[in-house]
Amino acid sequence: MPERTIDFGKFGARGVRAFEAVAVRLDGLVGFVSSPVSSRRGLLARLHYLRRSGRAWEAARAAGLMVTDRTVKAWLEGKRSPSKVNLERIEVAYRAVRRRNVARYLVGRLNREGRGTRVEFHPLNQSQVARPFQRVLEFRTVNVRRWDRIVEAWVRGDMGALDEAWVDDVAVDLGSSWGQYDYVSAIGFAA
Repeated sequence: MPERTIDFGKFGARGVRAFEAVAVRLDGLVGFVSSPVSSRRGLLARLHYLRRSGRAWEAARAAGLMVTDRTVKAWLEGKRSPSKVNLERIEVAYRAVRRRNVARYLVGRLNREGRGTRVEFHPLNQSQVARPFQRVLEFRTVNVRRWDRIVEAWVRGDMGALDEAWVDDVAVDLGSSWGQYDYVSAIGFAA
């Protein structure tokens, strides 16, 4: 079934890969700092979060933020501003550390002691597709009880593993029509 979506969008359908929509939804559940890193408030919030513990700061360094403590102190005091490259590195490091910190909590909330979480599949947008080429797609829901692999792949930022985990653990529960939901307009769930 998924082999039919190799030329996705050929007739005007719009949507995103389901696992990408899951990653966006998980990012929404994390509760990142809403101020942009380019603002003073956003920069300070991210730096304080990264400097809160030694493990967080080591993870930030592992994510590519290679600056001295003296430079960070100057940024915190407002004496200097980070370059555009360092702002991007701070954002990447902050998101990586934040994801890692909330992963265990998020898995527990989504698994709900084996009861799982209801996931809503919103079908792709076919409003621009000519009537003879439209497929009959409906809103579907599935109860997902195993979130461990999905969240683990999301934390690592490994989209290939996230795609594999999503198909193996969730999409196959849609039955023989699971390939129709490889592309969606949105995936919805709450924790």
